[in-house]
Amino acid sequence: MRQMGIKAHWVKPYVQTTIDSDFSQKLKNILNEEFNPAHPDAVWCSDITYIWTFEGFVYLTSVMDLYSRKIISWVLSETLEASHVVECVEKAKRVRNVEKPLIFHCDRGCQYVSEAFQKATKGMIHSYSKKAYPWDNACIESFHALLKREWINRFKIFNYAHAHKLIFEYIETFYNTVRIHSHCGYLSPNEYEEQYLENIEENAIKIAS
Repeated sequence: MRQMGIKAHWVKPYVQTTIDSDFSQKLKNILNEEFNPAHPDAVWCSDITYIWTFEGFVYLTSVMDLYSRKIISWVLSETLEASHVVECVEKAKRVRNVEKPLIFHCDRGCQYVSEAFQKATKGMIHSYSKKAYPWDNACIESFHALLKREWINRFKIFNYAHAHKLIFEYIETFYNTVRIHSHCGYLSPNEYEEQYLENIEENAIKIAS
């Protein structure tokens, strides 16, 4: 390097210069990257991803139960309005018949801090990822990447209806029901939750006997 007149270029260490606003300080990360709850319906997480079609982008909102990594509800929409996130939350509540409070983790997108979302998740503990830090919501981010890599990216998607069909096929007939997960002991999310319920029943029988 000396003979060629080349010098190493010193790179200044990265320093975070963006400081959260007072509003952001109110959004706490309760989950703190603890992605392994002890039972179903202890922690739900949610995120929105975009999917390209020939007629324009459509947007997938998903809600995942972190215990089994199961997608318990999803909504595909043509806009990013908060109403679609609320629809997904309400769908998840109906499917799981949730009565007790649980942790609901998401990012700081305007949909998730809206008044409508706060109302839909009343009684739940709100947990928010740090600003511009997707690793705090890694499981749902990973699922959306998986959906695209394993399925969506194989197709030229014509429109909303085509995208909806493909997403239904992946989530409802493969991801939740067939695809094995190392987190679930190489069971599908449905099988993993069924195993949990079977263990509960077995323990109850032992206690009763």
